[in-house]
Amino acid sequence: MEIETTIRLTVFLSLFALFALLERVAPEVLPVYSQKRRCVTNFSVTILNTFLLRALAIGLPLLAGGAALDSAQIEMGIFNFLIWPTWIEVVLAILLLELIIWVQHLITHKVPFLWRLHRVHHSDVDFDVSIAVRFHLVETAFSMLLKIGAVYLIGPAVPAVILFEISLKALAMFNHANIALTKSLEKILRYVIVTPDMHRVHHSVNQEEHVWR
Repeated sequence: MEIETTIRLTVFLSLFALFALLERVAPEVLPVYSQKRRCVTNFSVTILNTFLLRALAIGLPLLAGGAALDSAQIEMGIFNFLIWPTWIEVVLAILLLELIIWVQHLITHKVPFLWRLHRVHHSDVDFDVSIAVRFHLVETAFSMLLKIGAVYLIGPAVPAVILFEISLKALAMFNHANIALTKSLEKILRYVIVTPDMHRVHHSVNQEEHVWR
């Protein structure tokens, strides 16, 4: 799945550069610490995770797209037994995968052991786009295995998985970006997606503000 890796990396780097630029031009909150130094730290975490996961992924499809291709070949997964229009399957697959990741995120705030892993993501005192890649290795591995398992269960088409992966990272970078939105735009976007101003509250030092109760 080299093409999947290329597409994801290209979109990721392009959007990261865009949000980082917007943070410089129109930041919502002035950073406390050096952004350059923090970016080096946060990217070091994700680079290390990537190399270690590649070592751990022997015998498994490394990316969810590979799992989608494999599930189609062995006719495994719900959508591989349904004859629905492609666009319906793509939309439903993305929504189901997004729901699964949302549940995973909720659980990481509820289960003490998982929270000890997830708080690596919350431990940065500043709030900007680089936090979107700051995760503990074990949590990253858990997320990867969860996505692969979900893909085998659902059986989505490869393009649906690639679109899901891209949208997941794109939205993560957006809602972690330290960018100032106009009040009107903020109000509109809140009906559809999580905005940076909303997600900043989620990263509050007060853990009571992290999840709904």
